[in-house]
Amino acid sequence: MMRHVPMMVCLAALAGAALAEPSEQDRARAAVLRGQFVPLEGILADAQRRQPGQVVEVELEGDEYEVEILRADGRVVELEYDARTGTLRGQELEDD
Repeated sequence: MMRHVPMMVCLAALAGAALAEPSEQDRARAAVLRGQFVPLEGILADAQRRQPGQVVEVELEGDEYEVEILRADGRVVELEYDARTGTLRGQELEDD
């Protein structure tokens, strides 16, 4: 039992650190519930209307949603939206 104590202490410390740091998803959800950010569903619908394809990544960077879409031609385009208003800030093709 005693030889497992150090491992249990490390696991408990890691679990506590993980619980203390809210995830990107938790932060976005809380901001939407407070009315600070627009819901992601509307952002994704607009992004796919502008750039048909498969959504491969979504990130929240500060007050900006970044949506990456894989188009039928194999290129990836990144669309950047203001998370507060839902306004498209820009879009660019990713480098190969």
